[in-house]
Amino acid sequence: MTMRTSLLLRFLLTIAVGMILATVFSEVAFRLQGNTISRPPRTVELVIPPGTSAQVAQGASTIPQDLVVVAGDTLLVRNRDTVAHTLGPLYIPSGSSATLTLSQVGSLSYACSFEPGKYFGLTVQEALTLGVRLEGIIVAGVPLGILIGLYSLIVRPLKIPGNPPLVSN
Repeated sequence: MTMRTSLLLRFLLTIAVGMILATVFSEVAFRLQGNTISRPPRTVELVIPPGTSAQVAQGASTIPQDLVVVAGDTLLVRNRDTVAHTLGPLYIPSGSSATLTLSQVGSLSYACSFEPGKYFGLTVQEALTLGVRLEGIIVAGVPLGILIGLYSLIVRPLKIPGNPPLVSN
């Protein structure tokens, strides 16, 4: 086997090892964080329950604060209260609903009538698709494989035919 072939095989092997390690680390981290945004866009329902206007007048909140949305989701606001409410550009009469498409990633703050602070904050995250996950694995795996390859050349140098080893035993 020539030196070039040995070097190429070692390079390909270490890149493969780097990709495998990056996949394992990425998936373990993904599972530990919890899977809240690994989904395609969908309709997310926000219900304004009956009696909200009275509770807001007393300073109490009735709406969940941990709403997770991804870019492309449609926020469906259902008003089950006896009075009309607003959320940003939406006017939601009593007993009806309105929708808002969330197309841009970022933190949004809308003026609203169903929160004591008179605003409702949303964080729109990028959907964690398979493509995004694979991109992360490649971005981590290739450099990791190169580093493993360089380390392997230090720990176990290639033997050049016809040349004595640099270090004698």
